Amino acid sequence: MSGNDTTHTENSICEEMTSIYFEQRVALLTQHGKEGVIASVLKDLLGCRVEKVDGFDTDLLGTFTREIAREGSQVDAARKKARIGMELSGLAIGIASEGSFGPDPYAFMLPINLELLIWIDDRLGIEVVASSAGKTNLSHRLVANWEEAKDFASSAGFPEHHLVVRPEDENHPEFRKGLADWTSLQEAVAWALDLSHNQLVFIETDMRAFANPTRLINIRLAAEDLAQRLMSLCPACGAPGILYYRASKRTPLRGLRNAYP
Repeated sequence: MSGNDTTHTENSICEEMTSIYFEQRVALLTQHGKEGVIASVLKDLLGCRVEKVDGFDTDLLGTFTREIAREGSQVDAARKKARIGMELSGLAIGIASEGSFGPDPYAFMLPINLELLIWIDDRLGIEVVASSAGKTNLSHRLVANWEEAKDFASSAGFPEHHLVVRPEDENHPEFRKGLADWTSLQEAVAWALDLSHNQLVFIETDMRAFANPTRLINIRLAAEDLAQRLMSLCPACGAPGILYYRASKRTPLRGLRNAYP
C-alpha cells in the first residue's frame, strides 16, 4: 500500500468513527479511584454513563503489595473484574482496568506502566481491549533511618504519590500503605525500624490508582484509546472496536469478538 493509500485509509476510518453508546449504562467495578478519569473520558467521547460498582473487594484478585498474587494474565484479571461488575449491577455492558509494571523494552533499566482497559458488551457479544504504556515512578529502597527515607520520598514525588513502608525487606508480612503526609510517613518508618531485625526499612511507591497521579495519567490515555476503538465501526457489520480494515475489500483485519490492541 502506498503512502497516499495509507493516508486515504486513515482518513476514511476517522470519517466513519462514531459512538453507538450514547446514554448507555456501563458497569465499572473499582475501589481505587479509577472511576473519575475513566467516566469523564468516556462521557466526553462516547456519551455513555459509567457507573461505579461496589460490593466486591478487587484486592482479592491481586495486590501490588504482593500479599495476594494475580492469577492469569493482565487481560484475564481485567475480564474477571468486568464480569463481576456486570453481575453485581445487572448491566449488559462492563468495563474494567488492570495495570502492570515492568522493564521498558526500549530502555531496560527504566520501569514502564502498562494500563489495560477491557470493554465487554454482551448485547453485541464483543470484547474490546485498549491500552496505554507510559512512564511510572515505580521504585523502592532499603533505608536505615529517617533521613534516607525522606530522600527517597522526595525522589518518588511524595506526598502527591503515596508510599508503602514495611520492616526489613519487600517480603515482610506487615506493612503500612497509603502514606500521604510527612507525619504519617515518619511514624511508619519509626514503627518499621522498631520491628526490623536487620535495622532496615523497605519503602516503596504505592501503585494503587488513587495513590499515584502518574498512573492515573496512563489510565486516562488508555480510556482515550478505548473510546477511539469503540467509535470505529466495522464497515462490514457495524460492530465497534475495529480500527483498521483492508481498503480494497473493506473487510476487517481484526476479529470482532476479541478486538485486542
